[in-house]
This record gives sequence, structure tokens and C-alpha cells, in this order.
Amino acid sequence: MTRGVAFAGLRLAFSTLTALPVGPPPVVDRAVAGRAMAWAPAVGLVLGGSAGAVAAGLGWWTASPAVAAVAGVGTVAALTRGLHLDGLADTADGLGSAKPPTEALRIMKASDIGPFGVITLVLALLGQVLLLAGAWGRHGAWYGVCALALACVVGRLAVTWACRPGVPSARPDGLGAWVAGSVSRVGVAVATAASLAVAGVAGLCVADGVRWLLWPGAVVVGITAAFGMLRHTNRRFGGITGDVLGALVETGLTAALLVLAR
Repeated sequence: MTRGVAFAGLRLAFSTLTALPVGPPPVVDRAVAGRAMAWAPAVGLVLGGSAGAVAAGLGWWTASPAVAAVAGVGTVAALTRGLHLDGLADTADGLGSAKPPTEALRIMKASDIGPFGVITLVLALLGQVLLLAGAWGRHGAWYGVCALALACVVGRLAVTWACRPGVPSARPDGLGAWVAGSVSRVGVAVATAASLAVAGVAGLCVADGVRWLLWPGAVVVGITAAFGMLRHTNRRFGGITGDVLGALVETGLTAALLVLAR
């Protein structure tokens, strides 16, 4: 990996996965796209840390874990322009339609959101807020900030796993076709090891006794849940799309919060 490709990938990761004012690198090719998806967990750490800071400020001002949780989840959505939530809703509509792959993909590409998408979106956001508020109220603000940051890392690590070799694109064009199979197995392994290391350090800093094991456990559970979603969408659609990647982000994030809310 050359330094130029690595930094170009990092820049592309932020321009693709966030709404931050970071333009794409001058040259974008398959190698840069692969590096970008390998950098996805690092993007999640920045997003989660920023959202956690906002949540901590409002939580301190209001002394309310619920307000802090709403602020944290809302900030993540704002920093991504709701991109992954939109992908979750579109994927739910495609899966809920019970149509053949071509028709389901057409439904997902439509600009409107159907009933399956609305219900899934509401339940996902409600679940994330309640889980984060529970963790915040039970273990304190510092625990809640770190939990949100790690959940964002896990959600983006799911994207890295979905872009590994052997996972096809459902369409010949679009984001899925651009990044499908672009992350090497070494890249997946490095991103996973780094995420587990971050989880372990965070757990040792904020959890008592053996409870720190919940933190790397959250990484494992989050990726397992996202992997289950990926297998299902691959069977239904024939591969990944940009919407599916968004759904995997939200699946991994929510599953990680479920573990950390204990």
C-alpha cells in the first residue's frame, strides 16, 4: 500500500460516508475505493466521537440521558445526511416487497419510502435512542459517549466486511458496483483487528471487572448481525448496493448498542 493511495482512500472514505466538507481525491480508481472502504471504521470513530461530544454537552446541560441519546443519534444522522438511514429504509422496502430481484431493486431505487421503510426507520431510531439512553443512565456519560463511538465503528466495519472479495454487486452500476470486492482480505483483517483493539481499550477504561469483555463482544455481535443481513440481501438481490451498505451500517450499530446497553 503506497502512502498516496492510503491517504486518497481516507479522503474518499470521508467524502463518501459523511457529509463533512471533504472533497474526493483527484484520482479515484478501484484501489482507492478499496482503501476507502477499509478506512470506514476510522470514519465511524470520528463520527461517533463527534456525536458523543454533542450528546455529552446536552446531557450535562439537561441532566437527561434521554436528551443525550437523542442528541447523539441525531448528530450521527446529521453528519451523514441520513444516508445510511435512507439505505436502511430502501432496503426494508425492497425486502418487504417480496418481488423478484429486478423489481425489488427498482423499488429500492425509487425516491419515495414505502410502509416497510417507514416502520423499519422508526423502530431503528427508537431502538438506538432507547439503548443509548439506557447505557447512559446506567453507567454514566463517559460510558455512553464511548458506547456511541464504538457502535459507529462497528456499523462502518460492516461496510468493510461487505466489500470483501466474493461479495458481488447487485447492479452493474452505482456504489455497490464501485466498491464490491474492493477490500482485500488483509484489509478486512487489519480493520477488524484495529476495531477490536479500540473496543478492548475503551472497555478497560470505562467498564468494571470483566464487563470490559462486552466491548469486543459488541464488535463480534454487531458484525455477526450485519453478516446475517448481508447473507439475506445477497439471496434476495444478488449482491450489494449502496442502500444495502447503509442498512448494514445501521444493523451493526444497533446490535453493538444492544450489547453495550447491558
